[in-house]
Amino acid sequence: MILQGLGVRNLSDSRLVLGRLRPFLPTAALAFLIVYFGFHALTGDRGILTTGERDATLAAKTEELTQVRTERQELESRARLLRDESLSKDLLEERARSLLGFADPRDYVIRLKP
Repeated sequence: MILQGLGVRNLSDSRLVLGRLRPFLPTAALAFLIVYFGFHALTGDRGILTTGERDATLAAKTEELTQVRTERQELESRARLLRDESLSKDLLEERARSLLGFADPRDYVIRLKP
């Protein structure tokens, strides 16, 4: 047994050892909790040591958001030109040719794989 390694020879000695250790159990449990939460505060997903990684991710996502907003503004301006109030004949002709697959004989057509 584990208690034999502590020099305990019989059951009454083991009760004596446990009786001596009992006052330290709350302190040991509290120390374990402090170490556990301290470790995860440093190295966890949102810990202090991962701040640089989070900052890099935030910068990448901010750049991606800027690109998506720019693309959205371009698409909104093109959609505005296709409305009845402000119909752009050039844009309408371009869309019709693109959708129908026609081209003017004077156009140069360069096909790109999607």
